[in-house]
Amino acid sequence: MNTNETKKMLKYAMVGGGPGAFIGDVHRTAIRIDNKAMLVGGVFSADSAKSKAFGIELGLDEKRLYDSALQMATEEGQREDGIDFVVIVTPNVFHYSDAKAFLENGIHVVSDKPLTVEVEQSRSLVALAQEKGLLFGVTYTYTGYPVVKQIAHMIQSKAIGEVRFVNAEYPQQWLVAAGDVSQIWRAKPEFSGKANCLGDIGTHVENMVATMTGLSIKRLCARLDSFVENHQLDDNVSVMVEYEGGAKGLYWTSQIAIGYDNALKVRIFGTQGTIEWSQEEPDQFSLVTLSGPKQIYVRGRDTFAPVAQSYSRLPGGHPEGVYEAFANIYKAFTSSLLEVKNGVPFDQVTGGYPTVEEGLRGIEFVDACLRSSQNDMTWVDL
Repeated sequence: MNTNETKKMLKYAMVGGGPGAFIGDVHRTAIRIDNKAMLVGGVFSADSAKSKAFGIELGLDEKRLYDSALQMATEEGQREDGIDFVVIVTPNVFHYSDAKAFLENGIHVVSDKPLTVEVEQSRSLVALAQEKGLLFGVTYTYTGYPVVKQIAHMIQSKAIGEVRFVNAEYPQQWLVAAGDVSQIWRAKPEFSGKANCLGDIGTHVENMVATMTGLSIKRLCARLDSFVENHQLDDNVSVMVEYEGGAKGLYWTSQIAIGYDNALKVRIFGTQGTIEWSQEEPDQFSLVTLSGPKQIYVRGRDTFAPVAQSYSRLPGGHPEGVYEAFANIYKAFTSSLLEVKNGVPFDQVTGGYPTVEEGLRGIEFVDACLRSSQNDMTWVDL
């Protein structure tokens, strides 16, 4: 690596994502793809010994393996060669305190979703990031697919006219037989907060629809179910939605849907056509219009708008997936951070990654769904 490349390399640390954590390695691998940032420190587990042993396995300097997120935020914030940003991949209830500690010490943040477990916590993080002039990204993974960018471009360009109705679903089966949830942190309120299925995958649905369509939810009516014995939190959620401007929507998320692995799907119905996309076939989507036959658009084969094409990494016929989608989010975030470090004003930074404001919107969505369901499925304004 030459000197110029070294100067451009950002430094980051991670909170969570240690031994046995699937998502931590996904984040680290995704960041390595574009070689814009290197891992230099972390707190990978609440067990300090395990955390440090894991960090040493990753080849990190033991002096930058800390006992807590607060300690790391404080000490890294005081170092001349301190980290440029932190990646937070802890259980939901720790997102707020961890992110707050790094923001207060002048360190940019990327957090897994949901942003927090309470609306006021999310609003506090938005205000603190703005006050400190710091970037804050939230990893709504699937928005990193090039096809998602193309769909958003086509809807904005009125390819299907005005949006009338959105049908979005995200079924999984992984909790259907989980009678003993003692080892699953997402199913426990002390780690996941007030919602399980809704906070885990319902926030993906809300963000994906907003990203694709640009629609804002005006009000909603929700029902949260807990079908499996011993589940303290929801495992199935149905939401009716009304958007600003008059369009309507219907969302369904479930973690007890036998036969479904990770089947996020969005159908967008307009006055002149329909667009349909499935996460399990992320490189393509269908378009049907009143004036022609059904068309299948494929990443790598068909010409996409520049804003979407810039996210495409491989030639056609070579499937891109979750790692590339994650990498696209980090590419946008690190590019924006490098712009900031080079003096570009915040209001002129390129962006292109899910922001803390989107994270807040997701928690406001969760909160409204909870209030609706708890009040016998009444309509709740956002």
